[in-house]
Amino acid sequence: MKLLLVGATGLVGREVLRLALADARVSQVVAPVRKALPAHPKLDAPIVDFDRLPPDAPWWQADAVICTLGTTMKVAGTRRAFMRVDHDYPLAVARLALAAGTPAYALNSAAGANAASRIFYNRVKGELERDLEQLGFASLTCVRPGLIGGEREQARAGEGAALRVLRVLGPVLPRRWRINPAPRIAGALLEAALAAAPGVHIVSSEQLA
Repeated sequence: MKLLLVGATGLVGREVLRLALADARVSQVVAPVRKALPAHPKLDAPIVDFDRLPPDAPWWQADAVICTLGTTMKVAGTRRAFMRVDHDYPLAVARLALAAGTPAYALNSAAGANAASRIFYNRVKGELERDLEQLGFASLTCVRPGLIGGEREQARAGEGAALRVLRVLGPVLPRRWRINPAPRIAGALLEAALAAAPGVHIVSSEQLA
């Protein structure tokens, strides 16, 4: 199958790309990025501006999309900038892919995603899930990890300390509070894209622990 991956340079996106390139079921990965990726026979990595995505690019037509785009308030700087990366870009990708005939979309969302939440982060994630569902993909899967385990290129304030505590307490904590390893999240996203089960599906943090 042909897979369209957006967010290939992030923690989870890198794992999805690694798994997809090694998977015999995947014939090609198209990964639109802002900066070049290492070459691979199965990889097409066009350089794009996410504010000006090319609507007529042939690679929008795929068998499935996996979206792992995301940022933090610290990096984004403002709520509007955060909303653009975590909501507007994934939704724009979805619209273009669906218009080209791509039937399945798998999203790396977040535990607590809720369009009615008072917490800004959770509300943005929930609004994206709601807006994606309204588009009408034949298959939509929202993977909702909690705290993600793995090595980021840029450390996030407070996250390292939380990960250390959870690693110690993990065996005695409820599954929904445990660390979700990036490779496991990536595997869930890839399997959802490959299976393309009809309807809307949620993969909870408990299932990723």
